[in-house]
Amino acid sequence: MKSILIASPDTKTCEVIQNLLQGGYRIQITDNLETCLQVFQKKRQEFTFVDVTLIHQAKPQIKYQVSDYQKLLNRFYKFFPAAPIIILSPLEHIRGTVQAVRAGAVDYLTYPFDSMELQYVMENVHQQIQTRAELDDLRAEFWKQEYWGVVRSNSKAMQQVFKDVEKVAPTTMTVLIVGETGTGKGIIAKLIHEHSIRCDKPFIHVHCGAIPDSLLESELFGHEKGAFTHAIQRKLGKFEIAHGGTIFLDEVGTMTHSAQVKLLQVLQDKIFQRVGGTVDIKTDVRVIAASNANLKQLSEEGSFRSDLYYRLNVFSIVAPPLRERAEDISLLTEEFLQRFNQKYDKVIKGFHPDVLEAFRSYHWPGNIRELENLIERAYILEKTSFLTPESLPSDLFTIAHSVAEVPLKTSFNLAEARNHAVESFERQYLKELLAEHHGKVNLSAQMAGITSRQLHRMLAKYSINKDEFKNKSIPPSSPSPDV
Repeated sequence: MKSILIASPDTKTCEVIQNLLQGGYRIQITDNLETCLQVFQKKRQEFTFVDVTLIHQAKPQIKYQVSDYQKLLNRFYKFFPAAPIIILSPLEHIRGTVQAVRAGAVDYLTYPFDSMELQYVMENVHQQIQTRAELDDLRAEFWKQEYWGVVRSNSKAMQQVFKDVEKVAPTTMTVLIVGETGTGKGIIAKLIHEHSIRCDKPFIHVHCGAIPDSLLESELFGHEKGAFTHAIQRKLGKFEIAHGGTIFLDEVGTMTHSAQVKLLQVLQDKIFQRVGGTVDIKTDVRVIAASNANLKQLSEEGSFRSDLYYRLNVFSIVAPPLRERAEDISLLTEEFLQRFNQKYDKVIKGFHPDVLEAFRSYHWPGNIRELENLIERAYILEKTSFLTPESLPSDLFTIAHSVAEVPLKTSFNLAEARNHAVESFERQYLKELLAEHHGKVNLSAQMAGITSRQLHRMLAKYSINKDEFKNKSIPPSSPSPDV
């Protein structure tokens, strides 16, 4: 029989859980944290319920932060890393409860609660466990182990990207990756190559926009001796070097017209000629192209060949900007921090909560590359064991960045612009509120200081479906107020 462990000083709450789950589980109850840990380490529990008030008994006057809850939960996870821990809490401690969930607990319950709420939470946890198991199975079957960290994502848009990579990587299709500068198009191209049958062959990255127009054809296709001034010997182009493997043409929209013609010939006939040469050279190369410009629009305007566009756009992948995958910021910051701890001769343990809050509020015009560069600069400057606001540009913490998330439309008059800004803010606030409370309307309304009826009206106004937020994970945040 599966076991459930409950740790709470509230005997009534323990009795309610025991009565609701009686018969299906072996239940053990304790009223203190240390006994709970002792029982926990002896056997993996199906569910472990931990009352947030037990966490605060040792230091009741302290304002607990996410890192404090992480330390507590790690005492459990060092025995069973994937064990589901559900936080119990009276309503007045809800802010601390949310911080505990951000630190790694799978869900929470505020008492008094009923059987329906308990059932919903347990079903939600079961679904999370099943989803995690399915993802692990898929990773084991497809993704190489060294790329598991790369393909972690809480963003539905990025999860779709990785699904597309899984589909197209084993094929020989030409792939077009589109997205803003700094969104990781090069990493996506590398993932496709590394998980293809060409993975043991060359992967050649060519940044078309960084090569002068006069040298681009020579760089791609090579040249013969004497083809132009200073061509003192034959040079092999990237297409010859990449034979049997993959060539990644970054910013392909910047290619000259003559280079476009030659690339079209490679895609159509698998042959090309070196600059100044007359001999056809056969090539077996998979082409992956990327662009931060709208190639379809460029082809309609005549600056990019339409026939080449359609040859490149056999299978397209859209890399979303960082502002549309804010739920991944915590994963990316952890990844960069780990990388820099290995690169530099010091260890930084984490981020000040105000830094994480600023990261989530910022618009990130430079996307992931900007985030990485910003963290590396702060890492070098930081003198403590945590990255603090003092090591980052001060304007990152100004209201200007928050305001920048609401685009200003000067075509509106002042009243219209004000209404537009208010609506944008309310829509974003409601989404974050529902995500934080797993789509629970009553609790979300209480935290917003409005009635459930008012919240329902606002959701209807902005066409927001609360069910979409029931299984969303809660991103990290700044320190909570008194709990």
